Amino acid sequence: MRREDEREPHPTPGRTTVSSIAFIGLGIMGSPMAVHLVRAGHSVAGYNRSPAKAKALAEAGGRVAASIADAVTGAEVVALMVPDSPDVRDVLTGDDGVFAHAAPGTLIIDFSSIRPDVTRELAEEAGRRGLRYLDAPVSGGEAGARNAALSIMVGGDGDAFEAAEPIFDAVGKTVVHVGPSGAGQTVKAANQLIVAANIEALAEAVVFLRAYGVDLEAALEVLGGGLAGSAVLAQKQANMLNHSFEPGFRIALHHKDMGIVTSAAREAGVVLPLGALVAQLVAAANANGDGGLDHSALLRGVERLSGTS
Repeated sequence: MRREDEREPHPTPGRTTVSSIAFIGLGIMGSPMAVHLVRAGHSVAGYNRSPAKAKALAEAGGRVAASIADAVTGAEVVALMVPDSPDVRDVLTGDDGVFAHAAPGTLIIDFSSIRPDVTRELAEEAGRRGLRYLDAPVSGGEAGARNAALSIMVGGDGDAFEAAEPIFDAVGKTVVHVGPSGAGQTVKAANQLIVAANIEALAEAVVFLRAYGVDLEAALEVLGGGLAGSAVLAQKQANMLNHSFEPGFRIALHHKDMGIVTSAAREAGVVLPLGALVAQLVAAANANGDGGLDHSALLRGVERLSGTS
């Protein structure tokens, strides 16, 4: 292994450049994102702690890396999609992690949803090592990842954002540079607050409508055509109608995200009354064993409280 000061720096990838990409984390979201990057013409080496999750990438023509070091060595871009702040820290700063193997000038794009303060800390460390760093959390769930229709909120340097646009174009539909390092994670926290509140409101409406024997499918159709309509209603009503909660975005992860919201709000001195209540309801769902289900399974919590489960 060469020392950091012996590695050759990478050129800055331009908007039409085909990049060599290391993709770390090939779960529900990361796997289809990595596949889209291969289909866009990029050279992708993917790594996941569970090798079986790399199957889709391999079938699409990507390379399955044996380790983080194997994926990162020679990569111009390193993308991450892992569950939480400690996971991102381990992937980047571990003894055999990204920082130990990335050449100066490498662009790191963290698609994970983590704490804004941790993002700022890691971005500063990346900068000291001559690396470029963007926090780019996404919204849209599994469907958005599979359809390359994610909303991506990006924090970091403007030049790094411009260099990353070909990557974002391959996986997202709405891509916005929202400010400096940590801003992307802050906007994602706000997104998760809104989504959780919407899912909880929809779940309560479903239980209310069922209690009165209303044709639930017809009711949700008409509600979706009015001011109550939302992406949450459109995407999650089938789960609630069928009481089927195959995970597109797990409650355990939303529980983590609501912890980020409440902690960041407290640090800023901001009061979020509804956010605090929804965070507790998500925590209750997680504590009741629903953490592995889709977040639309907040319906089960309302049913438990109403005695109709």
